[in-house]
Amino acid sequence: MARRRRGRAVNGILILDKPLGLTSNAALQACKRLFDAAKAGHTGSLDPLATGVLPLCFGEATKFSQFVLDADKAYTSTFVLGVGTDTLDVEGEITARADASVINESTVRNAMSALTGDIEQVPPMYSALKRNGQPLYKLARQGVEVERASRRVTIREFECLAFRPGVAAEVDVAVHCSKGTYIRSLAEALGEKMGLPAHVSALRRTLAGPYALQESISLNRLEEVAAIGVGGLDDYLCPMDGPLQGLPAVSLVESSTFYLQRGQPVMVPNAPQNGILRLYAANQRFLGIGEVLDDGRVAPRRLVNDS
Repeated sequence: MARRRRGRAVNGILILDKPLGLTSNAALQACKRLFDAAKAGHTGSLDPLATGVLPLCFGEATKFSQFVLDADKAYTSTFVLGVGTDTLDVEGEITARADASVINESTVRNAMSALTGDIEQVPPMYSALKRNGQPLYKLARQGVEVERASRRVTIREFECLAFRPGVAAEVDVAVHCSKGTYIRSLAEALGEKMGLPAHVSALRRTLAGPYALQESISLNRLEEVAAIGVGGLDDYLCPMDGPLQGLPAVSLVESSTFYLQRGQPVMVPNAPQNGILRLYAANQRFLGIGEVLDDGRVAPRRLVNDS
């Protein structure tokens, strides 16, 4: 007999403003406890140093977390030029120093322009990527460095917000980028363009897919609401279909909904001829996603079970 899952059947997406110093998993577990949720997952890790937008999926919403993981992200960050660290951020050990007082804002902006668009980026050793099942950061802590393949990422916007000159110069930046971009590696690359070591001293995620910072809620505020009553927390959940707004939507008649929910492809009048679709019942209840088959029928691919 299967063991019954503990906790409430909570379905939806929480836009958390992750606090400084917590890992993404620690933030997830804290929110899961507050909601007394049976199931929850996050949509990609933020470093403990980073704050800001961390969408957390509860219950059936976890089926669609990949759509947030695959979406663009945006950040504000402070890069320190002239000081390098082993982790590429302020929490690491200093590995290199150079005099950055020779550069000015124009030099920085020119270097940033060269790093805008499609670029090749090597993931840092201090990252959650795995090699033979072992996270790279664990190998790095053991003094082991392994070769990492470069990956292509897209820097859609790379803006200089402020520049503070000095031996260790600082530049505040805003970055809009594709999934899988490491801001720490971008800081390192910017320094290299000017012949300087560099690292990140502050990082805040302002956007993850469709979710912006102004929609987020702090962990402290969630704790205040939970102290009044756990049910009040549900008011802060976003709908499960939020990450899917870029997909075409179709509504099904009652009979089609019946058969689709039993795993059978159905005909949907005026549906697109191909691709992945958002599916809704006649009363606009979200059903999940489906795929258009070669014969024009819509087959279920990932359905919610929120009954």
